[in-house]
Amino acid sequence: MLINMKELLSIARKNQFAVPAFNIGSLEILKAVIESAEELNAPVILEIHPTEIEYLTNAFAETVKRVAYEAKVPVVIHLDHGGTKADIIRAINCGFTSVMIDGSTLSYEDNINITQEVTEIAHSVNVSVEGELGTIGNTGLSFEGGTSEIIYADPRQAEDFIKRTKVDTLAVAIGTAHGLYPKNFKPKLKLDLLEEIKNKTNIPLVLHGGSGNTDEEVASAVKLGVCKVNISSDVKSVFFNAVKKYMEENPDAYEPNAIFPSCIIEAKKVVKHKLELLDTVNKAELY
Repeated sequence: MLINMKELLSIARKNQFAVPAFNIGSLEILKAVIESAEELNAPVILEIHPTEIEYLTNAFAETVKRVAYEAKVPVVIHLDHGGTKADIIRAINCGFTSVMIDGSTLSYEDNINITQEVTEIAHSVNVSVEGELGTIGNTGLSFEGGTSEIIYADPRQAEDFIKRTKVDTLAVAIGTAHGLYPKNFKPKLKLDLLEEIKNKTNIPLVLHGGSGNTDEEVASAVKLGVCKVNISSDVKSVFFNAVKKYMEENPDAYEPNAIFPSCIIEAKKVVKHKLELLDTVNKAELY
């Protein structure tokens, strides 16, 4: 069942759970996510970045749309970190039901201006919009963007930003970075800042770059208003480590339907763990 983000997260916010947004950079990862969501009766967000669309082409988006329509659980197809209006329009034309416009590296007023323009376009065709305040960090191992230095979201700006742009969801920078963290680095969420933002806003909040944060921190963030958690590196790293292991053990293998099944199983373990962590299991019945 394909729905938009506003429909999905209004229920999540009301019932105090979060929905994971998995970056699906391949058919195999898409399969792992949808199968897991259906097996646990959980709503899910299928997230695709503009560079992934460029590589996979619009034809893959058609496949994703069909999978979402036929799914037994609520599904949103979301554009992750759209950087231009062209990215937004392409996603809408491909049937995405939610888009993100990331103007976080622009000046505050320029961020508002481009987000306003995108919201007007998207809302006219019943597509939800996610904006971003503050800058997510980047470990250097992700194509999803971010900066070398995290700029934390300002609670007062968050209130003003929502009022002026009319976004449906807001990603807030509270201390995370895209990509897998180095072994000896322990990220720390500013949960006090998140609580302050929650108290000044009235829409679902989004956590980006949560790979490496403890389950306890992420669960606490959900209790403080986070309704959508982006997940990419955690699933992809497990999947491709399983691919490497299979090829080491079976160096002559070349058939995809022989190589990938065991890798999908490993990815599903991570997907299911995230669904359980965010209390998304069996929430499909609320829709």
